[in-house]
Amino acid sequence: MRLKIRHSTRYVFDNPVSWGLQQLRKTPKTGHQQWVLNWVTHIEGGKKELQFEDHHHNTVELISFDRDSTELVVTSEGEVELKENHGVVGRHPGPSPLWLYSRQTPRTQAGPQVKALVRDIKGDQDLDRLHGLMSAVHEGLRYEVGASHPDWTAEEALSHGAGVCQDHSHVFLSAARHMGFPARYVSGYLMLDDRVEQDAMHAWAEVHVVGLGWVGFDPANGISPDTRYVRVATGLDYEGAAPVTGTRIGGAGEALDVQIEVAQQ
Repeated sequence: MRLKIRHSTRYVFDNPVSWGLQQLRKTPKTGHQQWVLNWVTHIEGGKKELQFEDHHHNTVELISFDRDSTELVVTSEGEVELKENHGVVGRHPGPSPLWLYSRQTPRTQAGPQVKALVRDIKGDQDLDRLHGLMSAVHEGLRYEVGASHPDWTAEEALSHGAGVCQDHSHVFLSAARHMGFPARYVSGYLMLDDRVEQDAMHAWAEVHVVGLGWVGFDPANGISPDTRYVRVATGLDYEGAAPVTGTRIGGAGEALDVQIEVAQQ
C-alpha cells in the first residue's frame, strides 16, 4: 500500500519571537517493510539549521525562528510504501542497547494499578501474554479525546479510566516492562477508514520478543499495526518520540493549528 501524507503545523504569536529553536520528528523511517519514497519539509517564518539521526534512529530536523517573527508554518509531506508484516518489525539493530528499553521512565513507572493489571494476564507464550495485555489495556482504558492531560503517567491514566492513544501506549509500556519485556513508544501516522483529515499523530507500542524481534501493539485500537500504520519516531515514552519539542524567547499569546492528511494513493 502507498500512502500520501501531509502534516502542517502553524503557530501565530501575539508578540514577536526574538529567538527560538524546534526539534521536529515528523519524517517516517525507512526499513522493516516500510519505504519512504519522497519526503520534504517546507518552512515559513524560519529555516532548517541541520538534520541528524538520534540514538533511536529517529530523523530529527532542527528549525530556527526568524528574528521577530509572529508566525511559523512547518509543512512536512511525502509518500510512503508499506508491505504487510502483521505487526512484526524485526531485529534490533542498535545503536541503543536492548536493555535500555527495559527501563521505566517517570511516565511509565509501574504502580499498584499497573501491577494489578499484569497479575490478570494469562498465557503460556510471550505473544499470547502480550496480546492479552493489549486487550486488557484496550478494555480497561476508555478512548476519549480531551479526557487526559499531556503529562499524565500510566498510573494517572488508569485512575481516570479514560485517555487517548498516548495514555494507552504508556500503560502498555509500563505493564510490558514490568512483565520483563523491553518495550518502546512509537509515534506515527495512521490512515483512518472514515476520513482523510486529522488533528494529531497516532501512538502505539513495540515489544521485543525473543525469536521475532520488535513486534507492534496498538492498545488504543486493540490490534497490531498493519499497512495503514506509518512508523515515524520511537523512544522510551512520548518525550523521546514527540513530533515537536523546543524552546523560545518571546512569542507570548501563542495560537496553534495542526492539520494532518493521510490518504491511500
